[in-house]
Amino acid sequence: MKATSRPLPLKNAPLQYAPDSEMGVVYLFANVAKKLQFRVEKIRAAFPDCIAYRQVGDREKRVRIEFEFKSSNFRVHRHDPKECDCIVCWHHDWPTVPKHIEVIELKRSFGVPFKVWIQAAVKSQHHWLDELDRINWALSSRVTEGDLLLMYRGYPACRITDIFRFAGGPLKLRKAGWREGLCYGGDIERVCKLDAPIFLDDMRNHRVLSTAGFIRKNMQGSGGLLVSEYWPYLHAMLYERNPKHRRTLARFAPEMLSL
Repeated sequence: MKATSRPLPLKNAPLQYAPDSEMGVVYLFANVAKKLQFRVEKIRAAFPDCIAYRQVGDREKRVRIEFEFKSSNFRVHRHDPKECDCIVCWHHDWPTVPKHIEVIELKRSFGVPFKVWIQAAVKSQHHWLDELDRINWALSSRVTEGDLLLMYRGYPACRITDIFRFAGGPLKLRKAGWREGLCYGGDIERVCKLDAPIFLDDMRNHRVLSTAGFIRKNMQGSGGLLVSEYWPYLHAMLYERNPKHRRTLARFAPEMLSL
């Protein structure tokens, strides 16, 4: 059976496509270790995976490194944080990583672009989208710096009216403002305010978007809805309806997308 998809092509990398395992992370780390001022002493099967030394001023500091495809796998594998100084991963999705552990997310070194999310805003939050260009917002733990956020105003508006992006920095657990319990939150910054929004009915009537899971779920999802695979269709609608923002939207063309 032929594969219907493949990982994202990498830029200026010894690996043609984005890694899908820990072994790919190890291979890519070997390519950037010198640039990051690591001198690797040992790679081994035991935890931690790597013993290295890193230049700090005129001295070298011993660094215990664990390789993971996702940083959260460190916790899944039940490793002892006290025995590790650094996690090298492809994707950093562990906001509550112990503070003493440095996380090196390799996708930053190889030009991997953004993902696209729909972020729902209940009626009591709509005024923030009108008044502020930088907001602390509830986000998925999988969001990474530069991801695009399509802000969907729920009932009675039922439309995407603004585009923001995740400004980066650590996600923090906080009390959710629209439901019981906690959620992850981070700073988002405005990309543009749409002159012509996309209405929920527009997406329901679209030949492709009408079949999307986020439409079938009526735009409901805790912490954000990942819609990268539908970005070509959403982008086309936004581009057509908002000529004043075409230059901005061109920076986020679908061919630059990271699924």
